[in-house]
Amino acid sequence: MKNVISSLSAKLRSGELTAAQLTELYIQAVQKVNPVINAYVHTTFEEARKDAEYADKLIKEGKATPLTGIPFTLKDNIATDGLLTTCCSKILEGFRPYYDATVWKKLREQGAVLLGKTNMDEFAMGSTSETSVYGAPLNPRDTSRVTGGSSGGVAAAVCANIAAYGLGSDTGGSIRQPASFCGIVGFKPTYGAVSRYGLIAYGSSLDQIGPMTQSVSDAATVYDAIRGVDEHDQTSAPTPDGQTKLTGDVRGLKIGIAREFFEGINPEIKSAIDHMAEEYAKAGAEIVQVSIPALKVALPVYYIIACAEASSNLGRYDGIRYGYRAANYTGVDDMITRTRTEGFGKEVKKRIMLGTYVLSSGYFDAYYKKACLIRKTVESQLAECFDRCDVLFAPTAPVTAFPLGYSGGNALETYLSDVCTVPVNIAGLPAVSLPCGTDAKGLPIGFQIIGSKFDDAKVLDVAYFVEKHNLCDLEEVKGGVSL
Repeated sequence: MKNVISSLSAKLRSGELTAAQLTELYIQAVQKVNPVINAYVHTTFEEARKDAEYADKLIKEGKATPLTGIPFTLKDNIATDGLLTTCCSKILEGFRPYYDATVWKKLREQGAVLLGKTNMDEFAMGSTSETSVYGAPLNPRDTSRVTGGSSGGVAAAVCANIAAYGLGSDTGGSIRQPASFCGIVGFKPTYGAVSRYGLIAYGSSLDQIGPMTQSVSDAATVYDAIRGVDEHDQTSAPTPDGQTKLTGDVRGLKIGIAREFFEGINPEIKSAIDHMAEEYAKAGAEIVQVSIPALKVALPVYYIIACAEASSNLGRYDGIRYGYRAANYTGVDDMITRTRTEGFGKEVKKRIMLGTYVLSSGYFDAYYKKACLIRKTVESQLAECFDRCDVLFAPTAPVTAFPLGYSGGNALETYLSDVCTVPVNIAGLPAVSLPCGTDAKGLPIGFQIIGSKFDDAKVLDVAYFVEKHNLCDLEEVKGGVSL
């Protein structure tokens, strides 16, 4: 694992590089690599150059933070004042928000350099990023494979070294699953630890912004920069003061292994995670077997709740206030119908209809209300596990990266690829995905470390053990900015 942020920050502070020079290196890398992997859908190079000038000013004045002057990317569902933010959907064609998301505001004030907005599944609905109106991003480790989704563009950009880090969003695994497929680190914080203000909503009770990086150290640095309570987001919560401390000391740590997470998992993935657990045990951790029966129903619960919230959140896209509007219509009702029919993609329309169905009269109690009750069971059973152990180990995904186009004839299998990640969102827990080897095809295998609510620092510290002891160093992808 490469500590890209700390390495570049040291070069900027020493004067070996200026932020302007570093930004040009990344711009050149994006121009070279992006036509191949389609990670960026909107570049912001002129704005990046202005950001770099401001960063050099902060460095000169001694006001730099670890992220000052470091080029990064944002998923295309995070609002940026005056810059295209389209959720990779036709219905938001040409949309430029009039305000900044809190996470971008915090980073911009520190002198971070925004290279552009990255590809994603339309409105974050998908597990491969192939529902994007701009076409799928390609996995830099094997361009015949998907990146995962929905934050696939961020994962591709970070993996290919055409962004030092990125921010994605995670509704049911959308940071962690593409991190697993691309062999990088993806951290989903506790629900509320990072403000969602300016994140274009999919499922409001599930969505969470988090960092995607090449190392655990970098993930902790970005997390520290964006976390904390925000007056614009009433679901946000205070987090501990000070920087996240990473020691990698796992002596006395109790690691829970729930058999339900490993049912139906590719044997190569199970073997890789078992090997990682053995490494922790050798260092003084204790492996604790636990059971979480409700995990077996977590996936349908997730899809019912997420689609119900999506049907409500996406009701605002009607062609009247902003975004795409149908060219031909006979009246207001017809205009709204045609706009939504033409503007939304197939997957988004499917989820809107499912969500509307489970909220409708006669079905609300049978589906949505029941899903909410089972959600509480999932939460309570996970909480009981943390009475017996400090963290849980689990696969990030039951498989490695799918071939391109695979979801077309295997939709159910791609939905099932979220089976290990959605319980974390249902319960609002922190979790990090990090690589733990490769399969026989050379594709990355990811595993999750899951913690109790607001144990974000502990989750990152436990993950740092892998980095500290060099337990998984995947080969660097060539073509991007080299350190």
